[in-house]
Amino acid sequence: MFYQLIQKLNSLQNPAKAKILQGFFKTGIWEYWEGDIFLGIQVSPLKTLAREYIDLSFADLEKLLYSETHEYRYMALAILRLKYEKWDENIKKLVFDFTIKHKSQINNWDLVDSFIPYTFWNYLINRDTYILYEFAKSENLWTRRIAIISTFAFIKQNLFEDTLKICEILLNDKQDLIHKATGWMLREVWKRDKDTLLLFLNKFHKIMPRTALRYSIEKFSKEDRIFYMSK
Repeated sequence: MFYQLIQKLNSLQNPAKAKILQGFFKTGIWEYWEGDIFLGIQVSPLKTLAREYIDLSFADLEKLLYSETHEYRYMALAILRLKYEKWDENIKKLVFDFTIKHKSQINNWDLVDSFIPYTFWNYLINRDTYILYEFAKSENLWTRRIAIISTFAFIKQNLFEDTLKICEILLNDKQDLIHKATGWMLREVWKRDKDTLLLFLNKFHKIMPRTALRYSIEKFSKEDRIFYMSK
């Protein structure tokens, strides 16, 4: 089954699209994803294949996840997401533990954003979230992004405390991809509870990274955007 999936993935590769993606995802020397390899496959056929290979073993998923090929890693996470959504609590726990063990391979923003809020961190609703705070203080960019993007699962349940606390931890982060993620999550809070976000902004807007602030107030009126962007 594993090698059959690999053959199908390779048969879908598009060199022209791959070249575009390697530029878009910054795979050059000293860039975020230096050395990442793309096959140039669209997301839709990847999701179709994931449904076809949902029974792939965790051992084979680990092989995919440790590949240098981006779409292989995406496929592993897509299958894990399906396993989580379809099966019982025992499988959810297996997916959770597997993700903890191999989180270093969730190492691109699309991998984080398409997997983490819907599976791994959904598992933490109504459970102890201490691990989020450990991740938020990690030296690894992607682990920190996992920490904040994970709280999207909580936001959807109108639970905002962890989002706000982790955004506060990340206020002085040096990476623009973290600023974008925190701004995005704060904007999601605003969609559900405007007063909660306003309390946060009134306390921190003068010291927030400009990118995070700009993302968080994207839906504000022009006058309010000017007010908050002005120090």
